[in-house]
Amino acid sequence: MRPERFDSLLRNARITGGADLPMDVLLRAGRIAKIAPSIADADAGDAEQIDLDGRFLGPGMWDAHVHFALWARTRRRFHVGGAGSAAEVCAMVGRRVESEPANPDTLVGVGFRDALWPDVPTTQALDAASPHRPVVLISGDVHCCWVNTAAERHYGLAHSGLLRETEAFDLQRKLEVEPDDEERAYAVEAGAAAAARGTVGIVDLEMADNMRLWVRNTAQGLGLLRVHAGFYEEMFDTMVERGVRTGDVVEGTSGLVTVGPLKIITDGSLNTKTAYCHDAYPGTADHGVITVPPNDLEDLLDRATQHGFEVAVHAIGDLANTFALDAFATSGARGTIEHAQLVQPKDLERFAQLGVTASVQPEHAMDDRDTADVLWAGRTGRSFPFADLHRAGARIALGSDAPVATLDPWITFAAAVSRSRDGREPWHPEQALTRQAALFASTYGKRVEEGCVADLVVTEENPLTADPEVLRRMPVAATLVGGAFTHSRLEEVGALAE
Repeated sequence: MRPERFDSLLRNARITGGADLPMDVLLRAGRIAKIAPSIADADAGDAEQIDLDGRFLGPGMWDAHVHFALWARTRRRFHVGGAGSAAEVCAMVGRRVESEPANPDTLVGVGFRDALWPDVPTTQALDAASPHRPVVLISGDVHCCWVNTAAERHYGLAHSGLLRETEAFDLQRKLEVEPDDEERAYAVEAGAAAAARGTVGIVDLEMADNMRLWVRNTAQGLGLLRVHAGFYEEMFDTMVERGVRTGDVVEGTSGLVTVGPLKIITDGSLNTKTAYCHDAYPGTADHGVITVPPNDLEDLLDRATQHGFEVAVHAIGDLANTFALDAFATSGARGTIEHAQLVQPKDLERFAQLGVTASVQPEHAMDDRDTADVLWAGRTGRSFPFADLHRAGARIALGSDAPVATLDPWITFAAAVSRSRDGREPWHPEQALTRQAALFASTYGKRVEEGCVADLVVTEENPLTADPEVLRRMPVAATLVGGAFTHSRLEEVGALAE
């Protein structure tokens, strides 16, 4: 169920991006009915009056790329992301296994990044840490799994050690069981956490039957977010049989969930060294992996267009991006390129020319900067090219790719405008977005204007002027979806957020 909606009069709000003067904002029937310097009590009628006391009122934040169920599970899994070597991970695994001697269940760890490790993840090392209990470690980019022999036997794998791309995704699907009460509680908790950070909506690209999943989620207390529910090729025929198109409202979700895009993964990732690039990886003849050949990609986009589906094409390497743009040009498809982490200069303007949105994840640039400096040496000036895409006229959407990065739109926003984290010097600051461009890309261009849907966020600081480190931990006072409070730290409306 979603929170009950009340008509509200928000007094003394400073509208983000507007004049720095307090305004009253009247919300009725889920929309912004009136904005004025002062709205009389008589005009407010029975609307609940809430004094924002000069806080900033802005459009609600969106995350344009999330794997929501995986994010909910990852928040509770065994984290090894801080490890600097395979040996360090194995030591962590060994300690965890020793601490749970009676637990036979698979130990699932998340977050390792091995591209720059001084040693190699091997079956033998992981077997030594856990000779009997199955262990599956999922890489930080989710494109690789490191498994021991016990896991190989338990899941009927062709081999142990490192599984990449399709093998890794197939194994992760085996780890996903029908959610029990505990799993559902994790999902509700994750939704509440997203709302607490000002998130009003997500594009969910979970590898699941997302229509069915979100009907159940909404019924079980996750009516806190708007969701564009994407799907993958294996669900294509089912979606056609259901007679739906991208943008259709999913029945049984209180109008919050719509059919999203067809997601297509065409190459790998940087850390896994499978992103498909024009240039080979250092010291090799390997250009990465193309998982959907160009002709097949064109056919998929053409089929999607015929059936009314937009597409979300995963392309990280520059050659994968070239192929993806070629397929958009040939098919006339509409949608996004997800990630666009390395782009040829000649391809930048094609995003705008073809109407393709660059759906990018700025925090990935912070996670991957050192790896990119090694694996994409000499090309990092055009990696994560947010400013170049913006200058070329491309529409940009910001997201996290949670669980690869945290589902927190302010972390995303801060990375986009500062290209820095943890006190380090900005990495290619010439590719930073302006505050205005980042806000537009975080909100799908929504504004706080009369007549607009009341998807709003109340913040203690001004996003357009706050220091980047303040942005990362932006204090969120309240979040509203369709005029309903999905989160509130405001004393006057504390009861609405319960």
